[in-house]
Amino acid sequence: MSVHFATTAIRGRFLDIQNIVTDPRKIQEQVRYIEDGLLITQNGKIQWFGTWEQGQSELNPRIEVQHYPEQLIVPGFIDTHIHFPQTEMVGAYGEQLLEWLNTYTFPTEIQFKDPDYSKKIAGFFVNELLKNGTTTALVFCTVHPESVDALFEAATAKNMRLIAGKVLMDRHAPEALTDTAETGYQESKNLIEKWHGKGRNLYAITPRFAPTSTPEQLEKAGQLKAEYPDVYVHTHLSENKNEIAWVKELFPKRQGYLDVYHHYGLTGAQSVFAHCVHLEDEEWQCMHDTDSAIAFCPTSNLFLGSGLFPLKRAWQAGVKVGLGTDIGAGTSFNQLQTLNEAYKVQQLQGEKLSAFESLYHATLGGAKALNLDDQLGNFEVGKEADFVVLDLNATALQQLRQSNAKNIEDTFFALMMLGDDRNIAATYVYGQAAYVKETF
Repeated sequence: MSVHFATTAIRGRFLDIQNIVTDPRKIQEQVRYIEDGLLITQNGKIQWFGTWEQGQSELNPRIEVQHYPEQLIVPGFIDTHIHFPQTEMVGAYGEQLLEWLNTYTFPTEIQFKDPDYSKKIAGFFVNELLKNGTTTALVFCTVHPESVDALFEAATAKNMRLIAGKVLMDRHAPEALTDTAETGYQESKNLIEKWHGKGRNLYAITPRFAPTSTPEQLEKAGQLKAEYPDVYVHTHLSENKNEIAWVKELFPKRQGYLDVYHHYGLTGAQSVFAHCVHLEDEEWQCMHDTDSAIAFCPTSNLFLGSGLFPLKRAWQAGVKVGLGTDIGAGTSFNQLQTLNEAYKVQQLQGEKLSAFESLYHATLGGAKALNLDDQLGNFEVGKEADFVVLDLNATALQQLRQSNAKNIEDTFFALMMLGDDRNIAATYVYGQAAYVKETF
């Protein structure tokens, strides 16, 4: 393992957001762009960061400097909502949420009872994240503990910071995909003890969504959260109008969809709710008051016809937002493509999504949503050294467009409109190259 903790020196053009903001108009003030910079990492952490001119005196002459003069280096992308078992069914035709789950998702997920199958897809999934510049992700597994073990093993092999958990689902699903309130609790407890805080692995209590858990199971999930307060909660909320109506039928005593989770102690600073397309006023207030976070998943919301996420409302309500690809309802592992769709979702609501706000959501804002902004999200000294080297000219069209870019903001905006996995030249995890594009 010693190779993972070697000293690394990277020279190039660096772009990051220095501090958390509560108003998108203030992001511009926090942008840091260094035309010729140096990043030195040691033992997986950022040891020094600044200009090349200042940094040469910090360099150990025995360390070879990796120079990326034409590329752009940004913090590693953070995916706040994705399903690893749905990797193979991405782009499944023709349904909205509830029908899509029954037609495509559940039959696919049944296969993950097999440890070898889980291992195969987990390896592919982790490599796909790295190929797309994603260095941290909050991940759904399946109901099977084998799927969790396979994913954490694959992430550990790459030294990735991954948050994941076994799905809790004791009703309204095929028998082969259900647990019980008690087995779900015990299996989750065992997995927490096995994986949470081991290396860079973190655990998330993961009820699929309120309709597929009985009140008894949600109560046990709340008990787990009380017993292990530093673990995460990861689930879905208010994605689809039919789903919301179903929740109201199933939980008539609760004031609304979010109140179901809140009642069972599942809101909080390390609780991430995917989608939140159709929140009520009191739900926005509850999200703010409990410091819960939203994973905004534009490609998924468009693909399933769920609706347009009101990002402006989230800012106004003071609610943390990260970006999620939501594979497999989402259609790309790539955060540049996800930002492309996020921009269009805002345009359809008469709002603008700037390049720098986009970068914020994909990096430091995502870290804040995961309550990890003290460890991830920018190039601050002491943070974990996860970053991405972006090729700005991966296609002829990009090359032409970038040759006319007015400034670094225009450069990044063009990249997120035209970019995809071809633009990922290299992905560094814990200071070491975990992926390098073959043709680069």
